[in-house]
Amino acid sequence: MAVLIEVENLVKTFGEFEILRGINFTVDEGEVLGIIGKSGAGKTVLLHAIRGLKEYKPTSGKIYFNVAYCQNCRHVDVPSRVGQPCPVCARTMQLFRFDAWANAESDVQRDVRSRVAIMLQRTFALYGDERAIENVMRNFTDRGYGDSEAIYKASELIDKVKLSHRMMHMARDLSGGEKQRVVLARQLAKSPIILLADEPTGTLDRKTAAIIHKVIQNEAKTNDMAVLVTSHLPEDIESIADRAILLEDGRIIKEGAPKEVIDQFLSTVGEIKKHEVVSGDTIVRVAELEKKYVTLDRGVIRAVSKVSFDVHEGEIFGLIGLSGAGKTSVSKIIAGVLEPTNGEVLVRVGDDWVDMTLPGPDNRGRAKPYIGILYQEYDLYPFRDVLDNLTSSIGLELPAELSEHKAVQTLMAAGFSETKSESILAKVPDELSQGERHRVALAQVLIREPNLVILDEPTGTMDPITKKDVSNSILTARTEIGETFMIVSHDLDFVKEVCDRAALMRGGKIISVGPTAQVLDVLTESEKAAT
Repeated sequence: MAVLIEVENLVKTFGEFEILRGINFTVDEGEVLGIIGKSGAGKTVLLHAIRGLKEYKPTSGKIYFNVAYCQNCRHVDVPSRVGQPCPVCARTMQLFRFDAWANAESDVQRDVRSRVAIMLQRTFALYGDERAIENVMRNFTDRGYGDSEAIYKASELIDKVKLSHRMMHMARDLSGGEKQRVVLARQLAKSPIILLADEPTGTLDRKTAAIIHKVIQNEAKTNDMAVLVTSHLPEDIESIADRAILLEDGRIIKEGAPKEVIDQFLSTVGEIKKHEVVSGDTIVRVAELEKKYVTLDRGVIRAVSKVSFDVHEGEIFGLIGLSGAGKTSVSKIIAGVLEPTNGEVLVRVGDDWVDMTLPGPDNRGRAKPYIGILYQEYDLYPFRDVLDNLTSSIGLELPAELSEHKAVQTLMAAGFSETKSESILAKVPDELSQGERHRVALAQVLIREPNLVILDEPTGTMDPITKKDVSNSILTARTEIGETFMIVSHDLDFVKEVCDRAALMRGGKIISVGPTAQVLDVLTESEKAAT
């Protein structure tokens, strides 16, 4: 196979910070290159530089694309097609090797960019009021396909990502894992020669992740598509990549077989320091909870069915299960942002019990300010610095000195060192890595001093080192200030390390609830393999 992407001595700085430092590598057509490294190593910046976003223009160095190009109809293909007839107009395809940033507005550049697809971490970017298949069809109709052909091709891609049973569902009603599969289908609808996948399965259970990995691998081999995939999960890189590189502080420090690269990466991961804490009185009561969705084409969908459990003050409670099990629906109902169909949800505020199933300032309106929640999809204010994101942007008005002190202390609780916390206060989100942005978003929740914090897949886009930091920060927050956490996750290792008790959901129902180790023993072999 021919080389499709060449990166030579790539350097990227933001202000005085050097993020990428002399990066060199190549990617062949049909090859899957895995990129691993802790948060802040430069993984996402590297992908955006290859993608061609203006904000990520290299400070120095080169990125070359080698493609087969038809000068007659402007069709772009992989370099092994050079000398062959163009599949569109039958003219002979010619080799073009060009600097991806030398003339970013040229016709050739735009033609090549149209064949580059990207999956961004935690960003589903779907049309929520359209069906899953309609979201995929859009990319075909935008490319000039008629409705009937677009429907046929979109349904083929929906089949590939194993989502035929959800193609008629509204995108907003899909689980996180299902949404990510629709995103993949949409990107493949571009018929890309390059796929840039930034943490494509970090927030997914292992079963759903395996589906996405297999689809990407098959598309790479079948269509000679080059793939660059980042992940914080070593098992993801080992599962999907043909070759891997390890980034550390903006440099490649290891390149080779995925297992060799992963072994070096894992050698730097520390230990979790868990402290035994006796939990207090019940703070959340859920009884016979139900959530049903009624659709014209599929009838009644039971997302949550007769769910019951309690959460105790000062406890770290896990809600686990495969994608689509109903975990996020339950957490949204407890937080008061989703209406249940039936059942009881009570949250204690002081000495009073608040009914979260009832609207109004004396009911869930009273409890919602005391419940912090961070979902898989989160947003920071992009043009405001970290200090503003943690204070004035969220309505927290404090004197300047107190604002900085509280922001630093909260960032430390979210996994940053004191020095790092102080250094990022003046930065805007785009100057942070994705993992760092996630921890700032967590700090944005914690700084409001909630009684209950709900975290939906809190480690989904984190490398093992950052995950350890966040695990320790959650445990510290619980030990030092008695914070109560409810954690929705498919990450069994994380749940085992931090959660006192857990509930296992399957098909919208609670299968088991109790001490974490006891609940994990109830998992089937297929669930253990998938999570």
